[in-house]
Amino acid sequence: MSTSAFSTFFLLVVVFLVPINGKPKVPALFTFGDSSLDVGCNNNLNTLAKANYSPYGRDFENHIPTGRFCNGKLTIDYASETLGFTSHQPPYPTLNIKGDNLLNGASFASSGSGYHESTARLYNVFTMNEQLEFFKDYQRELIKVAGKPNALSIISGGVYLVGAGTGDFLLNYYINPLQYRVYTAYQFSDILVQSYSDFIQKLYALGARKIGVPSLVPIGCLPAAITIFGFTSNKCVSKFNNAAIYFNQRLNSTSLNLLKMLPGLNLKVLETYQLFYDIVSKPSQYGFTEARKGCCGTGLIELSILCNRLAIGTCADASKYVFWDSFHPTDAFNKIMAAHLLSEASPLLS
Repeated sequence: MSTSAFSTFFLLVVVFLVPINGKPKVPALFTFGDSSLDVGCNNNLNTLAKANYSPYGRDFENHIPTGRFCNGKLTIDYASETLGFTSHQPPYPTLNIKGDNLLNGASFASSGSGYHESTARLYNVFTMNEQLEFFKDYQRELIKVAGKPNALSIISGGVYLVGAGTGDFLLNYYINPLQYRVYTAYQFSDILVQSYSDFIQKLYALGARKIGVPSLVPIGCLPAAITIFGFTSNKCVSKFNNAAIYFNQRLNSTSLNLLKMLPGLNLKVLETYQLFYDIVSKPSQYGFTEARKGCCGTGLIELSILCNRLAIGTCADASKYVFWDSFHPTDAFNKIMAAHLLSEASPLLS
């Protein structure tokens, strides 16, 4: 897709999704998962898995680092804006003043977390179950602000995004002998998908009905994966991508089973693997010039505290890069992915 073709596609998505009266297309957005959706939930934690310092946020509003693992906005930020929200959903665990801030939803996602509880424990961040506990607290606070009927309407009508898995593999399984010496990557995938199924059932029991789940991206194409596990090759690590493909197959089949089990559930797996792979493989077609390394420092291993204001060689124009650090995409990439995910999520938005 050329840059001009993408711009046309993005405008069509905006026209389709935002009502004429200017009100948001959905009453609220809620996010659970890992750094792909974390807008600052980890900021007060004693953990390395946070990004509330420069140069993170370099190209965000007022150049402020917010805790997003990006130079600017995440996919959820662009999705929220396109749906008509005038402010981004706040990070609930670090929200000092709740009140009306809760009316449009909230983020509970925690960088370094994953479907497997041990992933979050390794990095001292919020597990998926702890994120659900925050959501329960959110519901109690929402009832205080909006009244029970309105709160229940927001909860049942809101759209929920659940995104995890990358950290389970790259920050846990492939570096943790307690995992890779016991399970094959495919067995570990089955364990993750069972945890995913349990999470969706718990979220459903708390009132969620419209749930979007981004598939796992080609994790073998992340710069950190290639640098650490690719040895002398400059290509994507195929065994990692094969594990992601298998995980996505199981994610799809399990989601179909959940639809049969849970009455009234609207659950959609949002396909991200192919677009991500296409951009990394053919970056120039999407307006990028660099897809092998991130913008921050050398871009080969910099992540979290290694991507800091002292990082030598950080690029001047991140919009030409697919990746911001060795693990996370740039604002420019996220804008493209947001338009794609909104198109994928259209069954949840009616």
